[in-house]
Amino acid sequence: MTTTLHGFAQSGNTYKVALMLQALQLPWTARHVPLADFAAGLTRSEPWRQAENEMGEVPILEVDGKRLTQSAAILLYLAQRHGKFGGANADEHQDVLRWLFFDNHKFTSYFATYRFMKSFAPTAPDPTLHAWFKGRVDNAFGIVDKHLTGRDFIVGDAPTIADISLAGYQFFPVEESGIDVAVQYPAIAAWRERLKSALPGWKPPYDLLPGEQVAPKW
Repeated sequence: MTTTLHGFAQSGNTYKVALMLQALQLPWTARHVPLADFAAGLTRSEPWRQAENEMGEVPILEVDGKRLTQSAAILLYLAQRHGKFGGANADEHQDVLRWLFFDNHKFTSYFATYRFMKSFAPTAPDPTLHAWFKGRVDNAFGIVDKHLTGRDFIVGDAPTIADISLAGYQFFPVEESGIDVAVQYPAIAAWRERLKSALPGWKPPYDLLPGEQVAPKW
């Protein structure tokens, strides 16, 4: 059965699902939702919500006759279906859930918004608002950097969907956010390098997903 992932290369949430499909070594194809259309509001339009996803977002994964949305829910579905990357035992699985929720609420959420405002928004970000998001990014990244100090992966001794989820926005060019993780967060930077060899089929987002890299606007 065909597995189709809807999204685009600039979407870290789409990239999370693509990384998981690669790690599971599953055949899949991409359906491109152009960044320009996304930025112009395509996915938030009523016709698109009715036809594609009522939440007005990508990624969307079509698999096994199902249409799945929300990256964390998709990662959980794939981990459970294939019995991989969900944690080695019940305690690890619970911890994986904890980090998935933290990622979606804080780690990815604040960083993705900060990056979008700087690189892809139609108007320059308000300096006060952008600085507020930067403070939130620094707090969330500081928590993860401390957690990764002295350990190889987010949960347990091997990669899980917690790693895949938190890594969703970690392989984009520095200029898109202006945050040099390698300098500011060395434990996160070292973890990123480990994931490149630990996840089968790893590729950076602009090699893995459709859509050309574009220069940051602001």
